Amino acid sequence: MKRTVLLLRAMVGFVLFVGGVLLFTGCQVPQPPPLSGYTPTVAPAGTNLLSPSRLRVGELLVITFADVPTPIPQYEGRIREDGKITLTMNQEFVAAGRTVAELEKEIRDRYVPKYFQNLTVTVRAPERFFYVDGQVRLPSRQQYLGEITLLGAIAAAGGFTDFAQPKKVRILRADGKVEVVDCKRAQRDSRFDVPIYPGDRIIVPRRFW
Repeated sequence: MKRTVLLLRAMVGFVLFVGGVLLFTGCQVPQPPPLSGYTPTVAPAGTNLLSPSRLRVGELLVITFADVPTPIPQYEGRIREDGKITLTMNQEFVAAGRTVAELEKEIRDRYVPKYFQNLTVTVRAPERFFYVDGQVRLPSRQQYLGEITLLGAIAAAGGFTDFAQPKKVRILRADGKVEVVDCKRAQRDSRFDVPIYPGDRIIVPRRFW
């Protein structure tokens, strides 16, 4: 009798053990195999993706091609969520995190000389602007076409008027910061000719005698 009880206990223990193992393994969620051939998009080392001069996801780009024997259709579209655009011949390019000049060079280098002997690429982000107000000859909204400095931005607005105070030019940055620049000093030393970014507002004050 005693041996029968011990045998029953052993059988019950074995059944409980097997059931526990099956329950545990049955609850495991199978993991999908890694994607083959997938390479995540990585910005170039040292890239400041928050820099206003760099292109961002969702920005509208207009890209034209010239100096080729057969015309290439103009590209117009927004940078996708993965940071890329697809151009002629199904070529993909990472646009987010690049400057306009960097993207132009990368596109040209991809096509020349592999597909074309010569190619001129022009990239525009038509929704990017900066503003020049105050004592300039043509106060206006200016399209941001690429890297430009304070003196270049003022020149694009026609230059200073005869009543301008060039030593106290204010720059209202898109992030809310304010800078005061002496343009006379910047003309003498280019280190003080600061860059202008999309969304910046330049205000040239009037001088008083």
